[in-house]
Amino acid sequence: MKIVDARGKACPQPVLMTKKEADAGEVELTVIVDNETARENILKLGSKLQFNSSVEKKDDGIYIQFAKGSSGLPEGPATNSAGSKQVNMAGDKKGFVVGSDKLGKGSDELGKILMKSFLYTISETKPYPEFIIFLNSGVKLTVSGSESLDDLRKIEQAGVKIVSCGTCLDFFEIKDKLEVGSISNMYDIVELITESDNAVMV
Repeated sequence: MKIVDARGKACPQPVLMTKKEADAGEVELTVIVDNETARENILKLGSKLQFNSSVEKKDDGIYIQFAKGSSGLPEGPATNSAGSKQVNMAGDKKGFVVGSDKLGKGSDELGKILMKSFLYTISETKPYPEFIIFLNSGVKLTVSGSESLDDLRKIEQAGVKIVSCGTCLDFFEIKDKLEVGSISNMYDIVELITESDNAVMV
């Protein structure tokens, strides 16, 4: 049985580590985590991937055992009714529009941590989007000093189109610091969005 030791790993790493092993064909897994949030996230993933699961709390962590289910339907978009608003985007031309260097509202410090985690998760999850557009303070994520450069370079090398708004780079006086992707204008950005099947604003 394959053991995934995700203790001490920040979200979303426990989920990504588990999914990597499942995608590789492992049908029996033991995942070890050290907090309830990770436990819940792992169990949700297991249900989605059609694994039967059991949980055992020990002194050194929470042990989640997975075994591939032999029957039943997976949860998620594939089993939704025809009227569901959820869409399977695997075959769509999809992309993200990032309008800030922070994700969500409230704490700026937390928002930056969440955005870094969001871009890392994109880099570790396939299929990749067709494009990522950076606007307003979001362009700060594509210039020198950004903690997300390695993740963005990884997906760019895989063929993801990464563009930053030239007006935005000029406004923050950081155009000369661009490290990943290309500089674009609003016309090309609008065209890229309108030609896509699904552009998600974050």
